[in-house]
Amino acid sequence: MIFQRALRRELNSAAGAVFTTLFTITISVMLIKILGQAAGGKVASSDVVALIAFTALMNMHILLLLTGFISVLLVVTRSYQDSEMVVWFASGLSLTQWIAPVVRFGAPLIILTGLLSFIVTPWANQQSVEFRERFEKRSDIAKVAPGKFQESASSDRIFFVEEVAGDLSKVQNIFINTYKDGRSSIVVAKEGMIEIDKLGDKFLVMSQGRRYDGAPTAPDFQMMQFEKYGVLVSGQNASVASDKSAKSMPLMALVENLDSTKMGELLWRISLPVMCAVLLLLAIPLGYVNPRVGRSANLIVALLLVVMYLAITNILQALVVQERSSFAMAWWPHHLVVSLLVIGLFFWRLKVNSRWHPLVLWSRCKSSFRGKEKCAA
Repeated sequence: MIFQRALRRELNSAAGAVFTTLFTITISVMLIKILGQAAGGKVASSDVVALIAFTALMNMHILLLLTGFISVLLVVTRSYQDSEMVVWFASGLSLTQWIAPVVRFGAPLIILTGLLSFIVTPWANQQSVEFRERFEKRSDIAKVAPGKFQESASSDRIFFVEEVAGDLSKVQNIFINTYKDGRSSIVVAKEGMIEIDKLGDKFLVMSQGRRYDGAPTAPDFQMMQFEKYGVLVSGQNASVASDKSAKSMPLMALVENLDSTKMGELLWRISLPVMCAVLLLLAIPLGYVNPRVGRSANLIVALLLVVMYLAITNILQALVVQERSSFAMAWWPHHLVVSLLVIGLFFWRLKVNSRWHPLVLWSRCKSSFRGKEKCAA
């Protein structure tokens, strides 16, 4: 009981450190990526914090899965390396008695992974897509940052404004370069206003400006001065379309009228909590190291197994989406293989002192071979 209480405390401490590290790295990468998108005009600068939060929720299930696996692996590895496992075994305890405290430690992680996979992640994905689509549906002029050249959504127009009013409806010192049908048209104006006509179309009406059509050296070059000039910005009736992809669907909507795409997404959502549970148990026998040898190779092998596990899950999901495999035959084989690997590794560690264990047989063969060499000499 004392061993198990100490083990649970150490697992919780290791989990806190591992999750903090992984979460900090993930947030830093997402922050750089989303800030770059905001600087490039792909998302609104006011939505950066919300998008980071949604993206963090979308990756949280993977972080929890890795946190549980790495925490158990580190604790087991350290126990072997510091010879604490010798005390554990000398006290009459077996390696299988790690299972109960590890399961109690991992149960909240498994439940949270399932909740995130089935409920929170689809909601966060949908919210993220809606924020991005809402920004794309805004008028081009409303996206313009003062003092910065920016391309329109249709990629045929470049805007520059020196100043934007607080309500985003009035701009000053405007430059617009439109390229259409192989011909460039430049408009400069002192100020402009957003106006909506009776049909609901949105126009930027500029005043006190000039328009230049074509290249100055071309024979058809035209220049005109205007008091008022309107440019169609967007249709007011365009509504923000909600994301209909399988990743953003709630569970009840996902299981209705199942097709290959929905079944592939369902396979992924089911696999995550199962993977979390299996990896927690896999880390126990996989954490074995020789105290006289470093543990780097052991950690590399463990992380490669996790990467392969996730990659195989993605491959099976793709096969279901492409209708090259059925859902009933794709969702369970890789979990069964890894579960058998867990059982095999436990058997390997528990029977290490058996005379029929492969390591013991190999050691006896080497000893016998060396004995024959000495006799021959």
